[in-house]
Amino acid sequence: MAQQHLDPTDPTARAVTGDALAGYLRGQATEFLRALRLHRETGGGQNGTEESVDAARALRHSARRISGSLHTFRPLLDADWSEEMRPELAWLSGTLALEHACAARLERLLLALHRLSGSAAFPAQSAASAVGGRVTGAGRGVPAPANGRGTGPATPPTATAERGNLTVGAAKAGALLERQLTLARTRAHSTALQALGSSRFHAVADKVAVLASEVPLTPTAASADLRPLAAAAGERLNDAVAALPLVTAGHPYNAEALIHGLSPDPAPHPQDGPWHQVRLLLRLHRYAGEVLHGDDPPLDVRLLAAGQALNLHRDASEAAAAAASAARTPRIAPATAYALGVLHADQRHEVEAARFAFQQSWQKRAVGTA
Repeated sequence: MAQQHLDPTDPTARAVTGDALAGYLRGQATEFLRALRLHRETGGGQNGTEESVDAARALRHSARRISGSLHTFRPLLDADWSEEMRPELAWLSGTLALEHACAARLERLLLALHRLSGSAAFPAQSAASAVGGRVTGAGRGVPAPANGRGTGPATPPTATAERGNLTVGAAKAGALLERQLTLARTRAHSTALQALGSSRFHAVADKVAVLASEVPLTPTAASADLRPLAAAAGERLNDAVAALPLVTAGHPYNAEALIHGLSPDPAPHPQDGPWHQVRLLLRLHRYAGEVLHGDDPPLDVRLLAAGQALNLHRDASEAAAAAASAARTPRIAPATAYALGVLHADQRHEVEAARFAFQQSWQKRAVGTA
């Protein structure tokens, strides 16, 4: 099946010039400054209020879009200014995202521990998988075929003992994860506050304030068409997706993500890297579409589903890494290590499920555009 452009250039459509890019960047810079003012008015996030959290999220939202647009449309912007701004915006967005990531990761892992050690036993979930239902780490699955047996295989004799070990270790594993991730969240919060008060951030804010009124376009940008650059972003996304093992990901229970997640190496497995890269390229493609279509971008449900699947993939991958890191804590009880091992495997199964969901949504898109 031939690959199609995600946003094909229509030769009969009116060209989108650099004025649209300038308007988009000015709008995002204005949103950045508005969020910064709200963040300061709510006390800079020192009390962790909902308003300060929303303001920090809006800051990340605008910083990512400005940085992504500078990357996609860099031939139309002043090269020195663009290359200087992009890493600073990436630093700011990444720093502000750490605290939220730690909190979300802790919540995800504690909910998974509660589910795995609760009324729905872990061996029973495995049995459900054996009769044909696709069960993700969250316990959601596709019903078994109609000709399947009404009940799963008998629970093995060791199931009760395994569940007992999991139940005993789950409480201590949860407490260990809460200590580690709460400490990481506190450090991330302090780092974010220090960053927002640093001279480095003030320099970024000053440049964004200038951007809100004056965009440093090249002399040829006023008459240049943005669509070829946006199409190039779509091509980069297509190429990255083509390099993914989508055939393997399309088979339920292929265990590819789980097997490669069992490495004793504490560094993230390189298998996840290409999927994370596709997630970033998909984001850049979406931002390019926002520039082209202005305030009324078309809603692409398939693209939205693919992005959600990749977000879940990232979350599950990082959660599995956190569980593996906690399991390496010296002198923990065997039951605690067992619970963390089950939790790690559960999150790697979530990674596999996210890859399956992405493959399904992407193949639907390919069929629809062929």
